[in-house]
Amino acid sequence: MRILHNSRCRKSREGLKILEESGLQFEIIDYLNQPLDKDQIKDLLTKLEIEPIELVRKNESIWKENYKGKDLSREQVIEALAKHPKLIERPVVIVGDKAVVGRPPENILEILP
Repeated sequence: MRILHNSRCRKSREGLKILEESGLQFEIIDYLNQPLDKDQIKDLLTKLEIEPIELVRKNESIWKENYKGKDLSREQVIEALAKHPKLIERPVVIVGDKAVVGRPPENILEILP
């Protein structure tokens, strides 16, 4: 089990707390300092069963200034997520071949074994 975590994000800290309280073993991935590449993002999207645009934090200034209002292909959104990891919704918890975005953090409970 892994969590894509941003320690500066309140929702991400709440998600981490849920995992800590579960007593299960997990790995913390600081995805801002260890960015996912395009293939890892594609794999994550498959596990989440969502489209790339659904993983984007659309209120981030990077999105508003560079991408908002543009007709982007699926691949272009994935490239934006890889180039700007801050755009990735957080936290994301991955268990095997499934994943969930922890917004709200209680979503994490659905994926715990």
